[in-house]
Amino acid sequence: MVDGQTVKAMALAGGFDACGIALAAPLTDDARRLETWLHKGMHGSMAYMERHFDLRINPQLLVPGARSVITVLKNYYPAQQQVSGAPKVSKYAYGQDYHGVIRQQLNAFLQQLRQQFGQFEGRGFVDSAPVLERAWAVKSGLGWVGKNGNLINTKVGSFFFIATLITDLPLLPDAPFAADHCGTCTRCIDACPTAAILPNKVVDGSRCISYFTIELKAQLIPNAMQGQFDNWMFGCDTCQDVCPWNRFSKPHAEVAFTPLPQVLNLSTSQWSQLTEEEFKIIFKNSPIKRAKYAGILRNLKFLQLDAAADGSSPLGQV
Repeated sequence: MVDGQTVKAMALAGGFDACGIALAAPLTDDARRLETWLHKGMHGSMAYMERHFDLRINPQLLVPGARSVITVLKNYYPAQQQVSGAPKVSKYAYGQDYHGVIRQQLNAFLQQLRQQFGQFEGRGFVDSAPVLERAWAVKSGLGWVGKNGNLINTKVGSFFFIATLITDLPLLPDAPFAADHCGTCTRCIDACPTAAILPNKVVDGSRCISYFTIELKAQLIPNAMQGQFDNWMFGCDTCQDVCPWNRFSKPHAEVAFTPLPQVLNLSTSQWSQLTEEEFKIIFKNSPIKRAKYAGILRNLKFLQLDAAADGSSPLGQV
């Protein structure tokens, strides 16, 4: 097997913040957990999570003859924060869409590896294919899965993207991350606005604010959720914001993730007054476009009802 130190050095030089290597083998334990989670309906209306189950748990079905899974982390923690009172947007969506940014860097990384090691088969995945990124990150020694379902790294916390490169290149694997440093801490569970974080590291995706504000395609958010959104318009970072390990988070150095001024500064009324054409122009390269214009208006309307339900000041006056 080839020593992976050269691979890791190339990953860091290519703009990634951490890199680990695992042996490509079926994810048996993770398969059982995923199957149980799906059977309980915790994916809500995200039917795509039910598809390609076999591909999710066996990397050799994605890349025939796969020998290694290379996992990289990309920090997205911003130096700037939103103005007080603005409709909250998850930090990962402050700048350009990470899919395109990381895919380009991952492809460049793959080409550099081929120049170094010769021709080999490999495919990069950036949250766009049936790959269990967090499981591979743990097996690659990059961290542990916390009680909030996020991968946590002792050096940088959890504000990072995870991408994987599955290849038939035989690389010396890292030792899996065996420890769990959450201990008795329950801050993420206690702080979750919708009680979506359950015991035993189970997150009910069908109750998560990110699910309601991004993935849910219905015209209305269920009335039962009123008073629980804490002004989150797109996604939710609450469980990460309260995590003690994120005291180690440092601002990223990726120019493409520079926050859009509108994300940082627009008030609720200004968001509501955007035309669909303006929305498409401003957010054409932003993750926010995933919710679409109609979805953002739906979320804003719900937040106004949400504010009324918990007795806070009307958001329209922000």
